[in-house]
This record gives sequence, structure tokens and C-alpha cells, in this order.
Amino acid sequence: MNIILLGPPGAGKGTQASRLEAERGMVQLSTGDMLRAAVKAGTPTGVKAKAVMEAGELVSDEIVSGIIGERLDMADTAKGAIFDGYPRTAAQAEALDVLLAERGRKLSYVIELQVDEEALVDRITGRFTCAQCGTGYHDRFKLPKVAETCDVCGSHEFKRRPDDNAETVRTRMAEYRAKTAPILPIYEAQGLVRRVDGMADMDEVGAQIAAILDGKD
Repeated sequence: MNIILLGPPGAGKGTQASRLEAERGMVQLSTGDMLRAAVKAGTPTGVKAKAVMEAGELVSDEIVSGIIGERLDMADTAKGAIFDGYPRTAAQAEALDVLLAERGRKLSYVIELQVDEEALVDRITGRFTCAQCGTGYHDRFKLPKVAETCDVCGSHEFKRRPDDNAETVRTRMAEYRAKTAPILPIYEAQGLVRRVDGMADMDEVGAQIAAILDGKD
């Protein structure tokens, strides 16, 4: 089973992808991670990508497709792949179809985590983590049980991501709508798109996705 997870930054794609990896043995394929891994491993496409990046240029769709193809050939993707951050354009969507078909595979579903923009801004701007152990908290939804003390390790140091501010979040959401929205009609026409409530509790979102993958939606 091969799926695409869609949703703006903060919608919970990473959390749900991690669950699918743990529960179903699927593998999350993030283009950024794959690119860095291919360069480090010195694969044929990784060598090309390194030369392009060192020249200060953007990596082409052809190189990205090559890296995805190399990754799909690895044994650990046999139980399925979760595409995150790819495809973003109609050309990339077409390239992915070809990559999968060449390996006797096909796309099973395109799952969009739908969110309320204002609620998502609130969700992201309020989050912070323990600087020592990384436990996550939120100004409104999950404060430490004892003020300014981590529930897990007892540390009094906390940190926030510098890009977790309203302006940055709104910019990223606008970019998502502009870049990702165009591929939805392509998959709508193929009957592959399913939508879940990305604002629901993480367990509920996971249950909705499981129902889709199990053919119970």
C-alpha cells in the first residue's frame, strides 16, 4: 500500500506517518531526508544532487525522481510507502505514477488532513518543549503538571521553535495552498482522495486513517 499524506505544516502528518511505520511497517519517504541520505551514501543520483547543490542550484525534478526510485528499490519499502512533501506539482504527480508502475506498484490513497487555519495557528504558536528531554507541551492544551517543571525529567528549561509564530505559520499555509492544491484535482479524478479531520485528537485522526487503509471508510 502506497499513500500520499497531504496537509499544511502542523497538521500532524509526521505524527501519523510515524504511527503507520510502527503499526503497519510502512516507510515514510520525505524528499529532504532522502536527498541528504542519497548524497551521504554516494548513490548515482546522490552524486548528481551533490554537484547541483554545491553549485548553489535547485535540485531538478529528474534528480528527485531518481532518488525516490532508488529509495523504492530498497527492501524496507516492501510493506508500503508514505510520501510526505512529494509530489507538489502535476509533473511530479505524473513522475510518481511512472516510478511506481515501473516497480509493479500503484498509489492506493491520497489522504488530506483538513485543518482550520485559525485553530492551527493557535496549535502551533502555543507549543513548546523541554530543553532537556524533548517532551512536548502547549500553552493551552498541555501545560506541565507543576509550573515550569517538566513532567518527565524535572527540568526547568523549556524552548520554542523560532518559526512557531503566527506570521510564519500563515505564510507556510499559503504556500501549501498554492503549491499542493493543484495536485488534488488530478487525484480526485482518479478517485484516490480521502479526507480526515486533522483537528481531531491524534488517536481519532489515526483511527480515521486506519479505516481508510482497511477499506472501511
